[in-house]
Amino acid sequence: MYAIVNIAGKQFKVTKDQQVYAPLMQGEAGASVEFDQVLLADDNGTVSIGAPIIEGAKVSGKILDHVKGDKIIVFKKKRRKGYKKKNGHRQNFTKILIENITL
Repeated sequence: MYAIVNIAGKQFKVTKDQQVYAPLMQGEAGASVEFDQVLLADDNGTVSIGAPIIEGAKVSGKILDHVKGDKIIVFKKKRRKGYKKKNGHRQNFTKILIENITL
């Protein structure tokens, strides 16, 4: 059984007991969260497609931690002009454990 769910503006394919790195969300570590924007669900070959969401379906999970992603280096340069700029960025994520999918 799996579902495609909208979490903080991004779509994720989730299954039970899966860990997902979603964009940063409000909430403490250990708090439970529910996502009711289920776009598609598959229950042993029976596919339900929402228009745009499936009514009454929800995915429940638990916030495990707030983490940072890998560092991305942004380097800008204009040749023969002496211009170069180096910058780094680390995105914040929320680690979520998917506990249950109900249709």
